[in-house]
Amino acid sequence: MMHAIVNGVGLHHADQGPKDGPALVFANSLGTDLRVWDALLPHLPAGLRLVRYDKRGHGLSEETAGPCDIALLADDAAALMRHLGLGRAVFVGLSIGGLIGQSLAARHPDLLAGLVISNSAAKIGEAQMWRDRIAAIRADGLSGIAPATMERWFSPAFRARGEAAPWQRMLERQPREGYIACCEAIAAADLRADSAGLDLPVQLIAGSLDGATPPAIVRATAALIPGARFDEIEGAGHIPCVETPQAHAAIITRFLKEIGHV
Repeated sequence: MMHAIVNGVGLHHADQGPKDGPALVFANSLGTDLRVWDALLPHLPAGLRLVRYDKRGHGLSEETAGPCDIALLADDAAALMRHLGLGRAVFVGLSIGGLIGQSLAARHPDLLAGLVISNSAAKIGEAQMWRDRIAAIRADGLSGIAPATMERWFSPAFRARGEAAPWQRMLERQPREGYIACCEAIAAADLRADSAGLDLPVQLIAGSLDGATPPAIVRATAALIPGARFDEIEGAGHIPCVETPQAHAAIITRFLKEIGHV
């Protein structure tokens, strides 16, 4: 277990691979922890330095009081990267992690050699939708929203095999206030202007069966970003690193090779 106090918060993280290898930093989705990447990592090229972390209020990271926004979460990521001595890394963000990545690229461009935005967009949903979700959680806890969340996260076939069950338990066991704080951050986030000004290689990835960030909104964000690449994984839901890890890793690997990061 690795833990660092950065930007005023304790962040749990994992740091694998050679310390002098090209670095990838992974930011997980709302309601998950860094284990969401476990199935993906073995399919990436050897020799990479692979850093995963739990954002504030998730997993084993510290839950902090007060407001939370995407800029703060991006500054957390930047502080952790500097703490670990990372420079010119590729940041791989899933869902809210993709929002964090876009903000990180806008606020701390010196840290990044490239950005992968997976199952995310420059704006995700409307504020009222997130307010309704927060109200439901306050009334019934995370277990109350978990079944519907699994339907958005995973394809019918994946759920029919019973493979969503451990991910539902992971969601239900996240700190409630940490989850709510991140919902508030997503509700307030509109990064369309910032993302249109990004100047680095960007790869976007969608899942054809994603019920949380459908391919159309991921593709629309790709159209905003100059030179961005877009790929859609057929049959995948919102969490392709779990459901289709080989296909997800293949797109990331191709991107790394295209930009000379492997």
